[in-house]
Amino acid sequence: MTRVSRKWVLVLLVLLVWVAGEVGLEAYKANKFVATVNPGPGFISQATSGPPLQVASSAVVANLNADLLDGLSSAAFAAAAHTHPGSDILSAVAQALNAANADTLDGLDSSAFATLGANSFSGDQTVSGNVNATGFVGDGSGLTNIQSSQIAGPNPLQIALLRWYEASQNGASFAVGSAPFGVAFDGANIWVANSGGNNVTKLPASDGANLGTFAVGDSPQGVAFDGANIWVANSGSNTVTKLRASDGATLGAFGVGSAPFGVAFDGANIWVANQLSATVTKLRASDGANLGTFAVGDSPQGVAFDGANIWVANNGSGNVTKLRASDGANLGTFGVGSAPFGVAFDGANIWVANFGSGNVTKLRASDGANLGAFGVGSAPFGVAFDGANIWVANFGSGTVTKLRASDGANLGTFAVGSFPLGVAFDGANIWVANNGSDTVSKL
Repeated sequence: MTRVSRKWVLVLLVLLVWVAGEVGLEAYKANKFVATVNPGPGFISQATSGPPLQVASSAVVANLNADLLDGLSSAAFAAAAHTHPGSDILSAVAQALNAANADTLDGLDSSAFATLGANSFSGDQTVSGNVNATGFVGDGSGLTNIQSSQIAGPNPLQIALLRWYEASQNGASFAVGSAPFGVAFDGANIWVANSGGNNVTKLPASDGANLGTFAVGDSPQGVAFDGANIWVANSGSNTVTKLRASDGATLGAFGVGSAPFGVAFDGANIWVANQLSATVTKLRASDGANLGTFAVGDSPQGVAFDGANIWVANNGSGNVTKLRASDGANLGTFGVGSAPFGVAFDGANIWVANFGSGNVTKLRASDGANLGAFGVGSAPFGVAFDGANIWVANFGSGTVTKLRASDGANLGTFAVGSFPLGVAFDGANIWVANNGSDTVSKL
């Protein structure tokens, strides 16, 4: 080849290099690169906007995968059954792709991709924001040891068992009628039987304001709530009066035995202790129909329901009778102290106030075994359970005594009005009817 020919070959090579450079520069300016089938390792995109790499082929491209996202091969990463903790996915995407996302890896939106799979929690959790949760186990029945089917709406067994919450001190008192005797709570209000006024007073438990006085029979004493209505034992009329709790309207008066005293609700029926008949009468709460009269001890006074049975304090016999609520069958008679009056159930045991002994007796409800007698004030009368403690109204002391239900330990004595009789718990406070003061005390 001549020297001239070599010169032109060199010029041609320089020209080709220049043209190639111009083409590469235009591609660089356009922030794109069109890859061949195998571009080779080490390619670094210089794009500042748009996709960092654009592949126009549907063929599998070697060395182009998502391995660095989590250390898995792209095939494993895109598998339908893959599972990754959301935090790991988000961290890997943030670190490896920065402004990009993993949406095209498996066709899912990245936010959905990071939250796939079920979550489970143990221990205490704090959750903020809007959360849709499904699949919870449990029905809330453990709150009251009552079947879940009975939780919705007024709970008749909770009402019957007088099971609410822990008590707190308040110290107020409110005027009611003449010679208040029995007390009951209806879920919002306190009802007080005024034995000297032949009426009952309704007070809101929240503030004690007087919501009305409603006529009943002669010498009302015991009071009970059935989930919708108030039942009052009229000792001088040998009847019980049924009042609608919402407005106090009289729904009927139903004959029972002689000198009815205590009243209890069993979830479906009303039980009335007839002190001069030595019996208890069972009435259907829905319509007052008489379902039977059952013999007990002498001068029955207080009545309580334990979830399956009725317990009656026989003031003249110094004992309590246990009747099966379903049919009134006598399941036993158990000795307590002298002249028992009030009765209460604590979820496992029966507590009886012994007016003549100055103490309360604790019996195991399952078999009537005597678990101890615990001193309180003078002439104890009414008894109530607050979910943890037993409260006893001491008629002769003008006080109430608080005992720990688990072991009978004395937790304090609190002054109320004159001659306290009935006691009730409203879910937060104890209410005591002061027969000699014409008031109720709120503790």
